Amino acid sequence: MKYRVLIDDNYKFMDESERLNHGTFETAEEALAACRAIVDEWLAEAFKPGMSADDLWQSYVAHGDDPFVMPVNPKDAPAVSFDAWEHACQRCQAMGRGDVNP
Repeated sequence: MKYRVLIDDNYKFMDESERLNHGTFETAEEALAACRAIVDEWLAEAFKPGMSADDLWQSYVAHGDDPFVMPVNPKDAPAVSFDAWEHACQRCQAMGRGDVNP
């Protein structure tokens, strides 16, 4: 069972022509780890010292990478759920000052 990680851009929401193919992974766990790393890397690059958690969150929802997992062959592999916004919200809380107001 192989899984593909695709990345949408929050800035160009719903524009599939802007979608990127990040790669194919042997397991769902590897694909999920790739998704978490994509969000974490984006947030690390966007974070500025002293930035509030909410400012980082607002930057992410406006411009961040929104990865998700798709089975290469949906008939052979179960669907895998990854909520990039939920992961980003948790990371913003950990990285910034204050609370996130999603």
